[in-house]
Amino acid sequence: MRSLALLLLLAACNNSPERTNDTVAQDTVPVFILQQDTLKKVVELPAELVPYENAELFAKVQGFVREMKVDLGDHVKKGQTLAVIEAPEINSRFAESEATFQSAKAKWMSSKDNYERLYRASKAKTPGIVAPVDLEHSRNQMLADSATYAAAGKQSQAYKEVSGYLYIKAPFDGVITARKADPGALVGTNAMLLTIQNNRILRLRAAVPEIYVSAASTSKNIDFRVDAYPTQRFKAKLARKSETIDPATRTELWEFEVDNTNHELKAGAFAYIKIGIERNTLSFMVPAGTIATTQERKFVIRLKEGKAEWVDVRQGMTNDTGIEIFGELKQGDTLLVKATDERKQGSSAYWKVKKN
Repeated sequence: MRSLALLLLLAACNNSPERTNDTVAQDTVPVFILQQDTLKKVVELPAELVPYENAELFAKVQGFVREMKVDLGDHVKKGQTLAVIEAPEINSRFAESEATFQSAKAKWMSSKDNYERLYRASKAKTPGIVAPVDLEHSRNQMLADSATYAAAGKQSQAYKEVSGYLYIKAPFDGVITARKADPGALVGTNAMLLTIQNNRILRLRAAVPEIYVSAASTSKNIDFRVDAYPTQRFKAKLARKSETIDPATRTELWEFEVDNTNHELKAGAFAYIKIGIERNTLSFMVPAGTIATTQERKFVIRLKEGKAEWVDVRQGMTNDTGIEIFGELKQGDTLLVKATDERKQGSSAYWKVKKN
């Protein structure tokens, strides 16, 4: 009986199933097939409206304001007199320089006439009428008076221009946006009197991030909105770019021109522009979870011969479909939908292709 029981026990042990690695359940991991696509998106960027031309007008000489011919909001024309400064000492100097100029002119004309008379006499047939030394002295006097006359003319012109500083004129067509002085006020070269702006055309300035610069639409026409007119959109035309990246903001300044003939828009207002972004080459777009980030690297996980492989990538732009990536990848690669550094290289699983 003991022998029979021992044989039955051995048979039971031999018939028990063995646990092998093949019977261990593997986790199911979703993957997808990488495809190329053209990145397209529309971004809205903050911008600012500024006047096409802006000038702060200062008194060029010290004096008193005799008259202010314009006020806040007045529309003016180029060359129009806006203010008059009173400075008696400047007028006196101009009058004195004019008198000096006329005196020098009369003296030069007299010496010139004297020299010409002596010169004609020296050419007469009768010898010795004019001594050569007298003729030379007369000529030198004429040249000296001529130089004095020319110098007086330059000085008179200079004082004339300075006297013109007493009249503040509009440098361009525009509107007065600030008035800082009234008649009777003492002003100097550091005192601003008026501010004039040309608002018939506005500059719309936007700082375009570096990542968008190369892919931004080449179309020169864009539309924008302002808070003052929430239901309206306005048109602008690209006029110029700074052609450099600001190291402080990592942006390039783009400037658009806006026709504001009706003065509906105001300089200084904030605006929001829409710019189309499109790559001129195909890109790889992946869901955000496909990219794993650690302190050392940024990577996706690709399947290579059924095993997990980490591939370093760089991120580009984002849109509604995902994130643009660059790296040693090619179309048709199989990537994990969700990458994590817990998924070690060389590991395996049950890879299930996710259907779109």
